[in-house]
Amino acid sequence: MLICPQCNFENPNSNKFCQNCGASLTEKECQQCGVFLPLNAIQCHSCDTLCSEIWLAHAIKEGTEVVGIDEEESQKQAVQEQEEQTEELENTENFLQETPSLFATGSYLDSEKRYQMLEPLPAFFENAVNAQASVKVIDCQPYQVSPIKAMLANPQFQESINPSVTETQIPSLAKTYIALQPYLNLGIPYIHDAWQQGNMQVIVLEDRSDWVYLLELWQDDTITSLQITHYFYQMTQLWDLLEPLNCRQSLLDLTNLRVDEDQSLVLQRLYVDIRKSSDSSPEQEKLPTIKALGKIWQALFSQSQRTQFGQLLELLGNLESGKIATTEELRSHLQLISQELQGESNQSEDDLENHLKNNLSLDCCEDEDISNPTILQLDELEQSPTKIDDTPTIVLPMQLASLENAGLTDVGKQRDHNEDYFGIETKIHKVDLPKSRVALARGLYILCDGMGGHAGGEVASELAVSTLRQYFEEHWQSEILPSEEIIREGVLQANQAIHEVNQQDARSGVGRMGTTLVLVLIQDTRVAVAHVGDSRLYRVTRKGGLEQITVDHEVGQREISRGVESSIAYSRPDAYQLTQALGPRDNNFIAPEVQFLEINEDSLFVLSSDGLSDNDLLEKYWQTNLLNLISSEANLEKGVRDLIELGNQYNGHDNITVVLVRAKVRPNLDSQIMDNL
Repeated sequence: MLICPQCNFENPNSNKFCQNCGASLTEKECQQCGVFLPLNAIQCHSCDTLCSEIWLAHAIKEGTEVVGIDEEESQKQAVQEQEEQTEELENTENFLQETPSLFATGSYLDSEKRYQMLEPLPAFFENAVNAQASVKVIDCQPYQVSPIKAMLANPQFQESINPSVTETQIPSLAKTYIALQPYLNLGIPYIHDAWQQGNMQVIVLEDRSDWVYLLELWQDDTITSLQITHYFYQMTQLWDLLEPLNCRQSLLDLTNLRVDEDQSLVLQRLYVDIRKSSDSSPEQEKLPTIKALGKIWQALFSQSQRTQFGQLLELLGNLESGKIATTEELRSHLQLISQELQGESNQSEDDLENHLKNNLSLDCCEDEDISNPTILQLDELEQSPTKIDDTPTIVLPMQLASLENAGLTDVGKQRDHNEDYFGIETKIHKVDLPKSRVALARGLYILCDGMGGHAGGEVASELAVSTLRQYFEEHWQSEILPSEEIIREGVLQANQAIHEVNQQDARSGVGRMGTTLVLVLIQDTRVAVAHVGDSRLYRVTRKGGLEQITVDHEVGQREISRGVESSIAYSRPDAYQLTQALGPRDNNFIAPEVQFLEINEDSLFVLSSDGLSDNDLLEKYWQTNLLNLISSEANLEKGVRDLIELGNQYNGHDNITVVLVRAKVRPNLDSQIMDNL
């Protein structure tokens, strides 16, 4: 099927235009200048913007075991690939040129002529019996759902996935990638497509070949001992994840260890474990043990010419001698090291805060705020194919790099007036230093969905927003987020303001106006959230995907919290009736929920009224309509317009309001900041 890029409608493969909205299914639009281009165009002919996603295809000839690389070869390749990655393909016109040979630039890697090669396969590969090679490709049918994506979208298939899946159309190695797709947040490569073609298996992955090597990062003097401990801990997580699938070799190849834009460890691809002869029994074979993990850690230090620090030197010695024999013991030692390093860094954080307060010159026209550096916590594995202990907190200071927002409201397709209302206030102060750029920011974001009809719902929602804006202008003047008590009091004041109007106008029953509320306060990398009713806050990150932060205040959710099965709770006729709202009742009947979050990676916060969130619309379309908005290159104004269109397309029964907040962060190397202040 073809997925429409405009409305996400599913169309038959033969369609040239979307049956739903009429959008072209044979062209794509340049996101920079709006020009329409062929689907196989790599760059826009008008503005030269890259307009095709580049994938990395791994071709494996039948009979070849996908093996790893030994340590010495890995080290050589790390140096060689670092030199090769700086060479760019200069002439993009040749990318699209058809050639007779399957192994020439511009030809297709598959018989369906979907994946066009941007570079030739090595000459040896064409006639080789056992070989493997990698080549960059573009997807010339980007609107076509690949079999792999279709399988991953099927919940029943997801539940049954394991490396022994018998579907003949799936290459054996692809089954391992598919089984690990739930753990993309731990650095597992994303698989886009895979197929068997004659004696050749092909796997199409996210292209990480130009991502920074972990070894290259190791050579940077600004990387701290705490960050190093963080990477080692993440590698032990991956070890336990890869062990039952016999892919531990993926961690033992220096060229395979990369870091993403958030400086988190990722794997470029998966390698099957090498079986080596045992020293004591040559006839027996053995698989990698955690001693091999210790050796690759030592290689990172030796290749980068970086000095090992005391606690880690002892740990590596214990690994080599066998005193540490399990990943559980290894993580326990790393946790102790991180705690010691955390104690050493706390004083630096306090010094940094005081130094910033005393030395930065702030613009008196804005409310610039300075807060403590925040921490990055390693993601915990919620599910795992093997036993993994609880993840400890590893401290890694983060700082805000940018904070952007956009908001829009729409009456919808069936209502004749709009009872939604929203408010946005963002204040940013930037500090540019020779080796660091810091954004000190404060943001207040409010969304309300009113109820009560004409001169009711719209009055209540607007009154709630104005009351809260005025309240926090008076009660949020310090350099930290307001406390839970202060936030809760602000919500109660908004409720009281609406309730008093109801009392003055002698409104009763269904005539009493009210509103839902979702409230977000951001102070640098800390977030406070308060809500009443069924307007929602979502958070989207590359690692965690879509996460619903708030829980609706409605009868169905109340019953679930009491232990009732979801299907039974939502079979009630009053399941979607609100249990809380601002205005209809006095403060004795209002219990706003308040929670606090950390921004420890690039995040998109989505405030939404139920006109958009109904029918699990965001859960269905977050990958196409939200995930890309995390990137700084994405236009948030266009993003909110697209979401309004999406809501009108699939819901439309209610007013639709959405506020997007994009927060970008980077590691806070406080020692460098201190050096430059």
